[in-house]
Amino acid sequence: MEKKHKILHIITTLELGGAQKNAAHIITYLPDERFDKYFVSGSQGILQEQIQLQRQIKAVFLPFLKRVIFPADDLKSVFWLCRYMRKEGISIVHTHSSKAGIIGRWAAHLAKVPVIIHTIHGWSFNDCQNIFIRNLYVLLERAAARITTRLIAVSQNDIEKGIKHKIASRSKYRLIRYGISLEDIEKDGKNSHKKEALGITGRKCVGMIACLKPQKNIFDFVRAAKIIIRKEPDVTFVIIGDGVLRAKLEKMLAAEKLADNFILLGWRKDVYRIIPCFDVVALTSLWEGLPISLLEAMACAKPVVAYDTDGIKEIIKDNENGYLIKQGDYKGLAEKIFLLLKDEALAKRMCQRAKQILADSAFFCARMMKEMEQLYINLAQE
Repeated sequence: MEKKHKILHIITTLELGGAQKNAAHIITYLPDERFDKYFVSGSQGILQEQIQLQRQIKAVFLPFLKRVIFPADDLKSVFWLCRYMRKEGISIVHTHSSKAGIIGRWAAHLAKVPVIIHTIHGWSFNDCQNIFIRNLYVLLERAAARITTRLIAVSQNDIEKGIKHKIASRSKYRLIRYGISLEDIEKDGKNSHKKEALGITGRKCVGMIACLKPQKNIFDFVRAAKIIIRKEPDVTFVIIGDGVLRAKLEKMLAAEKLADNFILLGWRKDVYRIIPCFDVVALTSLWEGLPISLLEAMACAKPVVAYDTDGIKEIIKDNENGYLIKQGDYKGLAEKIFLLLKDEALAKRMCQRAKQILADSAFFCARMMKEMEQLYINLAQE
């Protein structure tokens, strides 16, 4: 009988973001007959219940494992994880996102775990940071890459960016793009909410699915909305997501007298039932890996207008299934959203193209899981 591999996934929070969905999906659907599955995250997040319900996953939620930098808690996390890995005899560690990636990989190295994998859901460094912070993160990523067996990228852009900044040689990277479940989307889509449920009957609707944090640049979405509302007052803008900028966002909407045109839904587990209510999906990110929210929009046959940021261009084809706008050009964003709201024939053509591009690119869970499982097995055997 083949020996089972003990695999541990680590992430700081379990909010409803792309990295969190990816980690939760992988650990849930790895075959039980080949893997003993362990999961460690911080103690907050809407996806925590989903992990807890999976009896085959040994899950631990640490209150001191946090996204923000806090040296005392960070050191505590490293040593706790190191002891835990040794105690459980973990043979594969897979970390997700920047903070967990640094802490988790060094803990695995100290514990002498033979296989250490990290998924880059967008790099920790970006052009929006001041040069000192950016260079510090580059150095941290380089150091962690030296003790990493394989770096998984969800977009080709992240590989090229990593090579440019000399994080690791090309041979250390492996491209495994996100996968989504068309079966789940189609099942939920049949029971999708109607616009009446959101109180927007007879109104055009623009949606954005994003954490309310600086990366997603939500205030450019509001600025674009203001321009559109001047031309067409009966458009509603819906935001699915929550985060540290919610209070500031609500204050801005009140000050600009836009609150009546916005619906803030917070985190929702029924995203696939809400997206069908949108006429257009927007995204204004300043940095990205590969946004799962845009794959979900494409699966629901919705046109996308987004900033041309990092890996977004690998799924949104300009003038085919949406529009790519230069980062920061919220006026251009507003112009293209308004065009799609007004030109139903154009929007319909883009909707049809969206599903075709998705199918041709094979952004499916089955493909992702097959590639991931094979990588684990190969590295463990080596």
